[in-house]
Amino acid sequence: MVTIQETELKERGLLAITTAQKLGRPVLISEVHKMDTIDPLAFFNSGRDRYLGERFYWKDPSEKTVLIGLGITKQIQSDQATDRFFHVEEEWKRFLKDSLIFNPYKENGLGPVMFGGFSFDPLKAKTTLWSKYADCLFHIPKYMLTMVEGQTFLTSNIVCTPNDDFSLFEKVISERTQLLNSFDQDFNRNPAKLLETKEIAPLQWKQSVDDVVEDLKNGSLKKVVLARELRLFFNNQVKAENILENLYNQQRDSFIFVFESNGDCFIGATPERLVKKQGNDVFSTCLAGSIRRGKTETEDKMLGETLLNDQKNLIEHGFVVEMIKEALDESCEEIILPDKPQLMKIRDIQHLYTPVIGKCQKDASLLLLVERLHPTPALGGLPKQEAVEKIRQVEELDRGFYAAPLGWVDYRGNGEFSVSIRSGLIQGKEASLFAGCGVVANSDSESEYLETSLKFRPMLRALGGN
Repeated sequence: MVTIQETELKERGLLAITTAQKLGRPVLISEVHKMDTIDPLAFFNSGRDRYLGERFYWKDPSEKTVLIGLGITKQIQSDQATDRFFHVEEEWKRFLKDSLIFNPYKENGLGPVMFGGFSFDPLKAKTTLWSKYADCLFHIPKYMLTMVEGQTFLTSNIVCTPNDDFSLFEKVISERTQLLNSFDQDFNRNPAKLLETKEIAPLQWKQSVDDVVEDLKNGSLKKVVLARELRLFFNNQVKAENILENLYNQQRDSFIFVFESNGDCFIGATPERLVKKQGNDVFSTCLAGSIRRGKTETEDKMLGETLLNDQKNLIEHGFVVEMIKEALDESCEEIILPDKPQLMKIRDIQHLYTPVIGKCQKDASLLLLVERLHPTPALGGLPKQEAVEKIRQVEELDRGFYAAPLGWVDYRGNGEFSVSIRSGLIQGKEASLFAGCGVVANSDSESEYLETSLKFRPMLRALGGN
């Protein structure tokens, strides 16, 4: 562990107080320190007592970037339906204006970072299921551990108002020291026991699929993605720490995320990147078309070949590729696309997968790219607007953050968003899991139902089910 020099924060604190008084408004002070290696799960767990409900966790599939936030220094949120991406971007810029950032390092994901996301459809009537999450919700953490390219950093973010004095920074020094000395405290790992699994209106959902298939045969719609919910009931409070550890052990080759808000916890392990921005380099993923994994290597290979040659899935995948290419075309000077999809194999399922690389124009913001890409045909349908309207009309589920963009942006404009599928919402002694499938003109409701059952499996296993 690296000892952080208290005198640094004291000197910087005096500068922050002076700046806030001079400007007559709050000012952010952010400082980054390089650390010895820290177990990211232990860091997340250490925040349970003091920061429960104010934590996030993010790991990319390669584990080159891991972010864990504890506490909330600033919250950016909005329930406005129009211009929500622009609104978040502007508020983020306002928050960063005149901030004092002490970060001598060039790695991404250091210094001020906002983590969060957007609901799938802000025009869909909200239910109590997602009442703890605004349609746009981002947290700037008080303390953030960043593990990037094998290095470990700690960012501290403090908002200093004109009325603050030096006691603010003494409190931060004490709190930070306590945090850095608390990793050895083991939390109670007794997992909550799953008592009951309840499918929410499965017959009604199948009928919705049949109805949409008829619409697809007779109208301009090409594809509509319909999702459903599985509600789980436990004998005790479900702990995010246990589920995160299970996902880490079971779905390590996925994006793993946790996002707490007001006592609820959105958690998942998604295979799907929406977009990543690193300087002028942009990366996206086309993921559509799926089949189960085989029980033997021979069966697995045969199933993969079946998927690679299945016309329904290839057409569905082609829709996603074309749409992502069009969305990036507006912001990119160059786009590199393979000629045909390959297979992405994860524990329970294999997908058709096409990586996309682009060189974006200098003024292209990450949130603008997120806005253009969401929702891809893999999560919404085609044509985009018409498909979302159809989902709003026929789907009983309030998706909230399910199938929506979730991720992070740093103060330099770099960051990454995933599509938050293979996910669940923990609420005390209960949890909801979500899964969807692409409905096209030749879809069969029973087959689609079985596909969603397969997609429930990763989260169901992590929560103690089969």
